[in-house]
Amino acid sequence: MKKAKLGAVGEVSRLILGGGGIGQGWGETSRDEAKATILLALESGIDVLDTAPLYRNCEAIIGETFGGKLPKGVKVTSKCRLGSPPAEEVESTLVQSLEASLAAMKLDFIDVFFLHTNICEDNYVYQRRPENQHLYATTWSLYAERFIPTMEKLKALGKIGHWGITGSGVPKTILRALRGEKRPAVVQAIANLLDSAGGLRNYAESARPRDIIAAAKENGVGVLGIRAVQAGALTRRIDRDMSPNHPETRDFDRAAPFRALCEQWGEDPAAVAHRYALGMEGVDALILGVKNREELKQCVDAEARGALEPERVAKIDALGLRT
Repeated sequence: MKKAKLGAVGEVSRLILGGGGIGQGWGETSRDEAKATILLALESGIDVLDTAPLYRNCEAIIGETFGGKLPKGVKVTSKCRLGSPPAEEVESTLVQSLEASLAAMKLDFIDVFFLHTNICEDNYVYQRRPENQHLYATTWSLYAERFIPTMEKLKALGKIGHWGITGSGVPKTILRALRGEKRPAVVQAIANLLDSAGGLRNYAESARPRDIIAAAKENGVGVLGIRAVQAGALTRRIDRDMSPNHPETRDFDRAAPFRALCEQWGEDPAAVAHRYALGMEGVDALILGVKNREELKQCVDAEARGALEPERVAKIDALGLRT
């Protein structure tokens, strides 16, 4: 498998195994199948496991699989859904989350620790679910004055190698973070042919994922692409029950011309979507949401074929599907 430089983190495989699928959060799979998928990922050349407490059983399954002894060269990341607690609780919330993740995985160090909530200006009000934004968004003051110092402290203590942010939040504020004096080593950025953040987007503005990726590269921040198949919207069918009004369902309906084009080519839309995302300028590596070995093999095969041919990218873009 090809490698890429992920900012200050260094060289990583172009595919990263995400924890949502193996944690049994993206459709039905068994614990044994999740473990088998992890082992096959490493055999296939994947060398980063992207985890989080919210990925249900993911971290516990990693702990069971390796017993606290990751194979040489394998990196692991985790996340904290911080929100906007009282300022004096930020450090303890982050430390407790990290310690719980380390205990579940039976490790004493992770390579990258991500802030997994939106970042917004202090007086910002979200369009969707504003009554709950203290749970899913971190204000700029807390980010700059509490989150960053805590991350630097954890680095100094040898608990983490680097820190990062999830770049699916309010675009203006994410861009501010990427251009700041103290900026993350890595950003997880939306990378799909729809330019859609789907259900992650609670704000009114355009998501601007390509601007976020470009800003990251301009400032030496590594880019991990997420949602290559937009949570199933760019596959043949969504593999879980969802409301007709859910953002992912609406994206699935909008992507009908893309699926028709893939059918003309005799290609699986999920494979094409992954190859498209791998070819997006600025994307260093792609986080997979697979839940079993069959889905993993399809992604590994897609990576081996390389980025999607320019003429096919042009035909997809000509469909006018971007948000």
